[in-house]
Amino acid sequence: MEKSIFDGLKVLDCASFIAAPAAATVLSDFGADVIKIEPPGAGDPYRNLPNLPGYPHSEQNFAWMLEARNKRSLALDLSKPEGQAVLHRLAAQADVFITNYPPQVRQRLGITHEHLAPHNERLIYASFTGYGEKGEEANKPGFDSNAYWARSGLMDLVRADEHTTPARSIAGMGDHPCAMAFYGAIVTALYKRERTGKGSHVSSNLMANGVWAASVLAQAKLVGAKFGERRPRERALNAVTNHYQCKDGRWLILSLLNEDRQWPTLARCLGREDLVTDPCFATKKDRHARSIELIKIFDETFVTKDLAEWRKILDGNGLVFGVVGILDDIPNDRQMIENEVLVPFENDTMLTINSPIWVDGSRKVQPRKPPGVGEHSDEILRDAGYDEAAIGKLRAAGAVA
Repeated sequence: MEKSIFDGLKVLDCASFIAAPAAATVLSDFGADVIKIEPPGAGDPYRNLPNLPGYPHSEQNFAWMLEARNKRSLALDLSKPEGQAVLHRLAAQADVFITNYPPQVRQRLGITHEHLAPHNERLIYASFTGYGEKGEEANKPGFDSNAYWARSGLMDLVRADEHTTPARSIAGMGDHPCAMAFYGAIVTALYKRERTGKGSHVSSNLMANGVWAASVLAQAKLVGAKFGERRPRERALNAVTNHYQCKDGRWLILSLLNEDRQWPTLARCLGREDLVTDPCFATKKDRHARSIELIKIFDETFVTKDLAEWRKILDGNGLVFGVVGILDDIPNDRQMIENEVLVPFENDTMLTINSPIWVDGSRKVQPRKPPGVGEHSDEILRDAGYDEAAIGKLRAAGAVA
């Protein structure tokens, strides 16, 4: 059977919630053996996310199955010296150690880079934080809602105008892009190790990724650019790069960047060929100058047909647009299924969301269901060289469950 890229790579996922563990999930998708280290008892607090107010109700722990697929669980109490000793032994045998504990917590638990690197000069130590490793906010807890979405300016920038309230983010919206950046840092360090034989400390954080996501406008601010009025949809400057509601309440967004060539086709699709000869809209400059008037015409036209009808018309004429998707679309999205954006769990028809990268000629593992707390503790300890007596002592000390 063909091997995956990271077959034989040992990864310690000593992190909680989304961004850092999700980077470990991507490594597992390509065959890495990922050990999820979590506290005995309730385990990673992220397991409880779907029970919080406002989240969908399900018999399945949808959050945990996404972030913890393919992993093995070791329930380890790092507040105990015996637990820390186990981690140090595992780190000596691992390729990658991932954590998102704040620096001061890492110090208290004995899991800093300085603690682990002496045990393994080839170890990639990957740390993820809310606001970076330095400065007065280094130990400040960060979530994607505040450190990524709010701090970066994104929360403000996506508002329709300055009179609407800041836009809320959804769970994991910033964490998952951050996970891909963090994965990139880890893989870069693995490549460096191939060249030098030495491990290294790599890091990323929510704040940096948030500003990177907002970087086009953030860079404009950094160079002193002058910003214009923030205009609502109905007063957008360009009608052919705007979004419109259809008869069934669904929305689509036009993205016609080659406007001069595509304008006659769009007018024909809308059944408004008269617009092509209307002197008010003869040139791009004219259309932009009268964008509010044109948007009103488009609003009145798009609301006459359902989204499915408009998709056939616009697609059939080669016009660039996008559907404003809703969650109900996803389970039956053929394009997602055929491109393995959605894939079934092993021995199941239940779908999950694939990591968003593929490498030709290298298979990804079929997703396996996530582990229970400490489901693989004994197996992992035996792999690390502990005999049954030693495992028993660790359990008696409360270091392992």
